[in-house]
Amino acid sequence: MKKLLSLTALGLALTLGAGAHAAEDAKAPTKQQSKMATCNKDAGDMKGDERKAFMKTCLSNKPATQQDKMKTCNADAKAKTLKGDERKAFMSECLKK
Repeated sequence: MKKLLSLTALGLALTLGAGAHAAEDAKAPTKQQSKMATCNKDAGDMKGDERKAFMKTCLSNKPATQQDKMKTCNADAKAKTLKGDERKAFMSECLKK
């Protein structure tokens, strides 16, 4: 009888612990996690130092300068091999963000 009671108590404790852990995992992402996800998405196909610089600027609390935006948009346009009116339209939209 004591063993049955002990096993029941252990099972209950494990169930409650697992439920609390699942609830913890289901929490909404923090502000920093959301910001990181957005910056990763915006970085797109950037690589190396360019990506590192972009992420540093994006994750900082300071808004990006026009020069930073221009660098990022130019890199994106180059990666997409845009030319002429297509590039012009893309740059216009990119710089508005």
